[in-house]
Amino acid sequence: GLTKKGFPAPKAFTDIRKLLEMKELDAVSIATPNHWHSLAAIWAMQAGKDVYVEKPVSHNIFEGRILVDTARKYGRICQAGTQCRSSKGLIEAMAYLHEGKLGKISLARALCYKGRNSIGIAGSPQTPPTSVDYDLWLGPAPKKDVLRKNFHYDWHWFWDYGNGDIGNQGVHEMDKARWGLGKDTLPISVQSFGGRFGYKDDAETPNTEVAFYDWGDVQMTFEVRGLKTDDLKPGKAPSGAKVGNLFYGEKGVMVCPNYSDATVFDNDGNKVIEFKGGGNHFRNFIDAMRSGNSTDLHAEILDGHLSSALCHLPNVSYRLGTKQPFNKKTNAFGDYKDAADTFQRVEDHLAANGIVLDNEEYFVGPKLTFDPKKEQFTGNSKANALLTREYRSPFTVPKKA
Repeated sequence: GLTKKGFPAPKAFTDIRKLLEMKELDAVSIATPNHWHSLAAIWAMQAGKDVYVEKPVSHNIFEGRILVDTARKYGRICQAGTQCRSSKGLIEAMAYLHEGKLGKISLARALCYKGRNSIGIAGSPQTPPTSVDYDLWLGPAPKKDVLRKNFHYDWHWFWDYGNGDIGNQGVHEMDKARWGLGKDTLPISVQSFGGRFGYKDDAETPNTEVAFYDWGDVQMTFEVRGLKTDDLKPGKAPSGAKVGNLFYGEKGVMVCPNYSDATVFDNDGNKVIEFKGGGNHFRNFIDAMRSGNSTDLHAEILDGHLSSALCHLPNVSYRLGTKQPFNKKTNAFGDYKDAADTFQRVEDHLAANGIVLDNEEYFVGPKLTFDPKKEQFTGNSKANALLTREYRSPFTVPKKA
């Protein structure tokens, strides 16, 4: 199309390092698998380019922080691809929360109720597609055989490349939850439980996962459900959300069911106010490039880092978890007011999908305390080891920007 209008044909590259040698290139948009996001963005900023990087902006917390530090060091414009931040309806809805119109918020709940089918069982190592340079595709990840039938999308469900659905679809809802709470630091504790239910397949990440977060003055819960489920309706509200957010305040509840809208209900379930309208997140990126001012960005890379880190934190707890039978009632989630109710709803949800809970076990992760200033777990070396990865040379995220 564009070549017919007299524009030059676009150049194609296999290796980003060759692309970044182009002096006339102003900006790079990164939509690779997750395990490449931070490294590609860091390299691009080192090469003097501005960056739009898809969500999650990192595959682990360490590299997300280096990504932020790199943007600061080189003074680059770096936008995270959490496009809800540019939606008119949500900008207005969040202002409503921040102005205290819902009263004090006691809990934010983020939901990723999104159907995910079995990815099957490959049975043996698979050959990568001929269109793929597999060594470059792996990049920072360890050199391993392909152990999934569907090469391209299903990397999301393997820890070496993806972050499960909490870090895939979920990061949008995670970002809105943190935005609504007005938190610009990570929490002081996190705990997670879940499993992979309903089918046996090659995937590693949970299709059912719940995370509890505590900031001391407010709590947050995140729920992933990959099996069939209904919308969650809060209190007496007549409508709820499946892939979205609920904010519980003194005066009622706000429901955000999509990327652009929000409705406030009072405690009796009556509609109070609605917010609607989308936006253009890429336009915002280009406007900030033109102004040269990163404060013009709606999702500056620090916001991207914090919201992505909120996906990585519970995955660390989950991966350090121990298997427990459902029928052994434990008070594993002591300090979280919302925990017993959420756990009961998960049991009901699984039972409704025909899962016999007496025959099943689930992973209960440890409650991890976290130092938001250092971005380290306190007193847990196993958890801290999962804040980063062993990078495969030469695809190495630097220890310092």
